[in-house]
Amino acid sequence: MTFHHPLQRLATHFAAAATLAVLAGFSGQASAQGYPSKPLKFVVPFSAGSATDAVGRIVAQAMGEALGQPATVENKAGANGILGAESVKGAAGDGYTFLVTTSTTQAANVSLYKKLSYDPVKDFTPIGKIGETGFILMVQTDFPAKDMKEFIAYGKAHPGKLAYGHGSSGSLVSAALLGQMAGLEVLSVPYKSIPPALTDLLGGQIQFAFADVGNAVSQMNGGRLRGLGVTTTKRAGKAPQVPPISDTVKDYAVGAWFGLVAPAGLPADVKAKVGTAFAAVMAKPEVREKIAAAGIDVDYQDAAQLAKTIEAEIKKWSLWVKAANITPE
Repeated sequence: MTFHHPLQRLATHFAAAATLAVLAGFSGQASAQGYPSKPLKFVVPFSAGSATDAVGRIVAQAMGEALGQPATVENKAGANGILGAESVKGAAGDGYTFLVTTSTTQAANVSLYKKLSYDPVKDFTPIGKIGETGFILMVQTDFPAKDMKEFIAYGKAHPGKLAYGHGSSGSLVSAALLGQMAGLEVLSVPYKSIPPALTDLLGGQIQFAFADVGNAVSQMNGGRLRGLGVTTTKRAGKAPQVPPISDTVKDYAVGAWFGLVAPAGLPADVKAKVGTAFAAVMAKPEVREKIAAAGIDVDYQDAAQLAKTIEAEIKKWSLWVKAANITPE
């Protein structure tokens, strides 16, 4: 039988631990060096044709090119973006699945639902912010009101007769907040996203809707709908002819943003590689031009900045939802 001195056994223990640490380090390096080795998936929590879909496809294609792998976009619309967020929450945190997120999924839903099926902070790894947009109040071209002042007067003269369609937290809060601040009695009609709401607006099933700038400009250029006011305090670059609603309703303001997140548990080395690729993508003039053409103001933030933005936005949307007198579902 062989006996070992306690110090010898301790030295052997530390040597084994050091070996494991080195092997773990090599494993981590291999994971970064070998990533990515298969196609990437970008989940868009709203339908095709939405602003989130437009920006998601631009970023997904560019990220695929930057990381050297094919990138697919999966539209998973429904429940105010919750279905898409849930699917990414449940995916592996290995750097192959991303959520093209918005202020709806990552901030507003916390206040719009009594019990949310995901935690926008704990269940995701921030990658970066893409940009921001406002919403434009849209009506049919033959609607009696030609500006915000006339719209509010019409609404007060016809209480309960104006129905609005909404397909995101931004479009919902924009309308509900206007109703509260301007003293209007309006009716809410939910949709999976903004494009189908605009279809019903064109068909006369609803009387107004707040659309993201990109979709609004497309409809205005087509001559079938008219924009009366924008929710941001400044005029939108793509729609300079539409005045801010705050010009008529003091202190009124609502805005939305877009970003990229991954499931929680993303390895640090993979996160760093994805973050570097995202920063490079967002710096490309051609990518920025495409995003701007979709009606979105580019506002790049890295992972750390987006994490702070999400926490701040959760608080901001809580105030907006309360001011709009929206009862959580």
